[in-house]
Amino acid sequence: MSTPVHDDPLSRERSHLAASRSALRAMREDVESLDITDVTANWVNAAVLESQIEQRIKALADLSETPLFFGRLDYLHAPGAEQAEGGEGERFYVGRRHVHDADGDPMVIDWRAPVSQPFYRASKKDPQDVSLRRRFGYTGGDLTAYEDEHLLDPAEAATTSRLLQQEIERPRVGPMRDIVATIQPEQDEIVRAGLAGSVCVQGGPGTGKTAVGLHRVAYLLYAHRERLARTGTLVIGPNRSFLHYIEQVLPALGELTVRQATVDDLVAHVEVRGADEATTAVIKGDARMAEVLRRALYSHVTPPTEGVVVVRGSRRWRVPVYEVEEIVRELLARDIRYGAAREALPQRIAHAVLVQMERAGEAPDDRVQNAVARNTAVKALVKSVWPQVDPAKLVLRLLADADFLAEHAEGILTEEEQKAVLWVKPARSVKSARWSPADAVLIDEATDLIERTHSLGHVVLDEAQDLSPMQYRAVGRRCTTGSATVLGDLAQGTTPWATRSWAEALGHLGKGEAVVEELTAGFRVPTDVIAYASRLLPHIAPGLTPVASIRENPGFFDIRTAPDGTADVVAACRELLEREGSVGLIAADARVPELAAALAAAGIGHVGPGEETTHATRLTLVPASLAKGLEYDYVVLDEPQAVVDGEPDERTGLRRLYVTLTRAVSGLVVTHATELPPQLA
Repeated sequence: MSTPVHDDPLSRERSHLAASRSALRAMREDVESLDITDVTANWVNAAVLESQIEQRIKALADLSETPLFFGRLDYLHAPGAEQAEGGEGERFYVGRRHVHDADGDPMVIDWRAPVSQPFYRASKKDPQDVSLRRRFGYTGGDLTAYEDEHLLDPAEAATTSRLLQQEIERPRVGPMRDIVATIQPEQDEIVRAGLAGSVCVQGGPGTGKTAVGLHRVAYLLYAHRERLARTGTLVIGPNRSFLHYIEQVLPALGELTVRQATVDDLVAHVEVRGADEATTAVIKGDARMAEVLRRALYSHVTPPTEGVVVVRGSRRWRVPVYEVEEIVRELLARDIRYGAAREALPQRIAHAVLVQMERAGEAPDDRVQNAVARNTAVKALVKSVWPQVDPAKLVLRLLADADFLAEHAEGILTEEEQKAVLWVKPARSVKSARWSPADAVLIDEATDLIERTHSLGHVVLDEAQDLSPMQYRAVGRRCTTGSATVLGDLAQGTTPWATRSWAEALGHLGKGEAVVEELTAGFRVPTDVIAYASRLLPHIAPGLTPVASIRENPGFFDIRTAPDGTADVVAACRELLEREGSVGLIAADARVPELAAALAAAGIGHVGPGEETTHATRLTLVPASLAKGLEYDYVVLDEPQAVVDGEPDERTGLRRLYVTLTRAVSGLVVTHATELPPQLA
């Protein structure tokens, strides 16, 4: 006997989904129909309002492949009400955004709302007044299954959610997707941490640290929208490929205004056309360079040799040299920016003149003071005592003039270190110089010494372990008055200047008070794969807790010798492409051209990292140097020893290998014609 539709829970939930989609469509149509012709005073206001309306329309988009809600909470009592006997509970559907009906009653509650929090935190031990938690399963945008947990039923044993596992292991094609339906309690605590404090997340491969950081931004924008609308938010990633990979996560959560950039983007004061040797880059990236720059900058301030005479009408007003010296000393002692002090100097001299005028019986006002400050004699004195300095020219002189560098690096850099940072062929001008990425960071430091860098409300810094101390300082300048979320894994540091400890890194960032959280539960990398990769940990990050995979599916893992070289690699790719999902072929950078030619000869289409995969072209050929932060359902890793040998030292090479071994979500094939690194034995 069939169950009547009105008694079938799945049918009722599908009806609610259809009604919610209809309500969302109505909300969008309401915004689209807004007429602003009579409410804007001018074209500027109209343009701003039109932009806001356009953003709102985009935020209300109903993405057909994205479930509108993914969970349901049945409360025993109304949230916030007294839990008195007989109190009536409420039911809430949890989704990516708020949806209400024509009467304003909620159809779907935003996952960031306080009432949604128990969906992620409630448990048998702490049910948080939730009697039932229901998870929904989808195929595309169609609701196909549900799964219930009766948190107040002592007879029902706690089990791992099958739908949760399926969502984690669902094949992926294209950019990174949100994890809003699968956030775990320890992740949710980080996501909902307050805006005032900074957080550092140490997380191994597959622990979801990047997703946690992005969802934290979405949560903060929900909880502190007005404040962050004024101060701004920024997500910083290691490279363009990575940013392209994550760029759809926040829009899928309804957040469209968050800027994304690399550290190189932040410090792009000059065109970078050169590269440093590893030793040189390490020294230029050392925090000691900040003091060298400060000394070099303030060496331009010279004590006055004479006073200044200001002529106004028939009167002459003289500020003696000792008084100018005192003003300069006071400004230096105040430790304000070089440029701000330079602007204050003529005003301070003008004030000294006004004091004399008042003593002589005159009554000067602010206009007189400003006129004195602009006086030719005053301007000439300021120019000689506190000249303007161009930050790029300052760095140019430091790197090109051995005597100038030696003078200001004395006691800070050794003679060998000074020789290492000096250019072999000094550039003649800022434009002709072949600036390196590390040079650009030095120019950014010098720029901030002269004029304060604008600070944002919140900054997320991902793959932070690869930053130099000077790069941390550059990021820290962007959130001096705001907070930061720092994400990284010490074991995945693949630069010669990689972070040694989070305490040291946070100190350079200016966020020494940040709370350090560690994620050790692996949701992405299969058990067999992470266990194999973890063999490298004692050699690359002794003492770091290995990731423990919570995946019930051990995954597909195979190590194969490749006597036929690239032909065996191509065969492995072809085999994995027969499975559902994305495939990444990761190889040492030097081997990528040869593998690309082999794939083309075999008629296998592929794209590069950062390019969009499709269902027709699901293979991405990834240089090992760009693999960090990316993930694929299946990975073929070509020649592990070549990956190690492609780095300047063995430890960095082993760390790069650790990164490449941990990019797979469902399966990994390691192919090698040469011996595997002994650390994997």
